Amino acid sequence: MIARSLLSVAILLSTASAPLIASEFSSLEERMSHSEFEAAGLGKLTPEELASLNNWLRSEGVSASGTTESTADRVGFPQGRDEPDLVVSRISGTFKGWSGNTTFHLDNGQVWQQAEPSTLAGVTIESPEVRIKAGMVSGWYLKVEGYNKQVKVRRIR
Repeated sequence: MIARSLLSVAILLSTASAPLIASEFSSLEERMSHSEFEAAGLGKLTPEELASLNNWLRSEGVSASGTTESTADRVGFPQGRDEPDLVVSRISGTFKGWSGNTTFHLDNGQVWQQAEPSTLAGVTIESPEVRIKAGMVSGWYLKVEGYNKQVKVRRIR
């Protein structure tokens, strides 16, 4: 835990002088769950190596989905912004809760995937409204209208 905190501090310090546009960049640590980060072998990198990799991704304009594209071309987000603080849409079709690795297809064309172990069972509702909010520190959280439970998600399209 201490090593991860030191890694975060090192990355913040190494990118502190980056231009304002780079502040909208989401690092690998922010994009990936801890288990994804470790499975990809990124936990073996030194703080300098990880900072170098994040700087390369930033300079190449690589999006959260892994593709190189301009901000204006990203589906569902306003021009000039990487991501909004809140996405409001509807689930396309029947929503039957979530469990493990659920994928959420939205009417606005976005696709989000569950990013934490959690379950919402016993639900069947047609095209409910969903709100996906940016977390205070990192990550995104999906909440379905009429339910108090939320789940951490990541955008895959």
